[in-house]
Amino acid sequence: MSQIHVQTTINGDETEFLCDAEETLLDALRDKLGLTGAKEGCGTGDCGACSVTVDGRLVCSCLVLGAEAHGREITTIEGMANGEELHPLQQKFLDHAALQCGICTPGFLVAAKALLDRNPNPTETEVRYWLAGNLCRCTGYDKIIRAVMDTAAEMRGA
Repeated sequence: MSQIHVQTTINGDETEFLCDAEETLLDALRDKLGLTGAKEGCGTGDCGACSVTVDGRLVCSCLVLGAEAHGREITTIEGMANGEELHPLQQKFLDHAALQCGICTPGFLVAAKALLDRNPNPTETEVRYWLAGNLCRCTGYDKIIRAVMDTAAEMRGA
């Protein structure tokens, strides 16, 4: 089977990789590029553990083909921090103990960042709605919601 040559930008870096026609973006990120932050929770787009952004749009990378990344800008959890400096969302997740086992955490962080990039002043209802596609079996959701709301307030300077 022939492989597809993909040229893309991932976390601000020009990147190239080869993938099979049926290979998901999640598998390409993890297996070809060593970006293991996005997790496969369900493989059907129901849990959000594999969330990334493609051209600024939140997607489940298990539902996107690797070949579809060609010419696109992909952002993963690995692109959130600025070197050793955590993104404010990452710090607030730590401050609010909004994580336990960590499987869902990258997806929640990517989704929450996508929300705050679009809406820096969301209501709690908007945060809950936006994150409804991300499932957590360990923490419940209150600490996650509080972390996102606190981050939004801090980033606005409130």
